[in-house]
Amino acid sequence: MADAQDNLLETPLADWHRAQGARMVPFAGYLMPVQYPSGIIVEHTACRTAAALFDVSHMGQAELRGPVAEAARALEALTPADVQGLKVNRQRYGVLMNAAGGILDDFMFTNMGDRMLVVFNASRKELDEAAVAAALPPGVTLHPLRDRALLALQGPGAEAALAPLAPVVASLPFMGVAETTLVGAPAVISRSGYSGEDGYEISIPAEAAAMLAAALVDGAGVTPAGLGSRDSLRLEAGLCLYGNDIDETTSPVEAALNWTIGKRRRTEWNFLGAERVREELDHGPKRLRVGFAVEGRQPARAHTEIQSGGATVGEVTSGGFGPTLGAPMAMGYVRPDLAVDGTALDLMVRGRAIAARVAPTPFVPHRYKRAAAAA
Repeated sequence: MADAQDNLLETPLADWHRAQGARMVPFAGYLMPVQYPSGIIVEHTACRTAAALFDVSHMGQAELRGPVAEAARALEALTPADVQGLKVNRQRYGVLMNAAGGILDDFMFTNMGDRMLVVFNASRKELDEAAVAAALPPGVTLHPLRDRALLALQGPGAEAALAPLAPVVASLPFMGVAETTLVGAPAVISRSGYSGEDGYEISIPAEAAAMLAAALVDGAGVTPAGLGSRDSLRLEAGLCLYGNDIDETTSPVEAALNWTIGKRRRTEWNFLGAERVREELDHGPKRLRVGFAVEGRQPARAHTEIQSGGATVGEVTSGGFGPTLGAPMAMGYVRPDLAVDGTALDLMVRGRAIAARVAPTPFVPHRYKRAAAAA
């Protein structure tokens, strides 16, 4: 175990986490905080009612340098998202595809005007970087930003906590982006996150990360939060976790991510894996990702068998207890005829059938700060 931990990478905030009393665990090749002494429930509740700070510096940040129009066109060979139509200082969520129509990764991309920024999942960043770099034309290059940290400040109190340090953030709409100075360092701040709450993701030089964390936690009363509450928050929000809810075998149609497929892209069909996506949009997929409301208090975790009438009809991909929901919840895949809200199913937990029904997601409503003019 010691040898395994010795091989793990650490984020620029690792020592700060330890100083806060965090319990550190292996995750995606990094040693990361799963929770702090306050506990997962307190951290989760802080994000829903005030503000919580997450370290997501293990994610892969990179710049596409060169003409933005050419970079956007190249990215569209790998994703069904509308990259070329993204306005300056705006961010969008998308999926990177493989040739079989599966999801290589889900990612964020941003038009900064003079360059594009992308953020990949930690466990997939090397694969993503190689795939994107191979698709770029001459004059556009990919540059991983290994010297930058990424912090997620989430919750209804996020704006009040961050605005005194960077006033520009108060005027940002959901998925808006700004470059500014934060604790004396150059920062890129987007109004985004993966909790279902209002909040920000902050890219900042590694050497300034601990100073920023201290300014927010010590100065603004923000609660430090770890992987445990991050997972319960995103599950309540009905958001996919790569490697659980989506992977290289899953199409965006199966994953109920049709909204990531741009209107123009549905006429061009010139992205990797487009044949499968078009077929499933026209004729329906063989399975669909849905949410499950679970009776009682027993959560059904990932890989739990889903049954209907005693026959296996699918598998849970993510599950747990929702502190805000006050009940267990899960997501998984079933046949389309069983994917109708209210359909009764059994989740087989330790050999016992737990009653559940298909339920709409998110389980807890999103509270993003939207603007009518947002693109």
